[in-house]
Amino acid sequence: QVQLVESGGGLVQAGGSLRLSCAASGGTFSNYRMGWFRQAPGKEREFVAAISRSAGATYYADSVKGRFTISRDNAKNTVSLQMNSLKPEDTAAYYCAATTGLRYLDTREYNYWGQGTQVTVSS
Repeated sequence: QVQLVESGGGLVQAGGSLRLSCAASGGTFSNYRMGWFRQAPGKEREFVAAISRSAGATYYADSVKGRFTISRDNAKNTVSLQMNSLKPEDTAAYYCAATTGLRYLDTREYNYWGQGTQVTVSS
């Protein structure tokens, strides 16, 4: 059983930056591919970014490509999401998730989820 705890959310003005972190425990972190998802009120949860087990490959939603960067530290059991040039439409609850599967974009592929951290971007 893997436990995931996100941190780093908050309120920021448009154009600003935030760094989200997710700490994992209870399993072998390097066995899992990791993803970040977000969910705005009234909308479905959507894929943001994912990273392979060795950090050799990363994947991004088109809406965040070039602005967000996902990274991981297998020695510290953490995955991070650096978010730059934030826009009001990035406002959402952000979740990290772990999977042993290969379908990075599919929420159903992920076995474990954190509780989420709120990001609010003001205009």
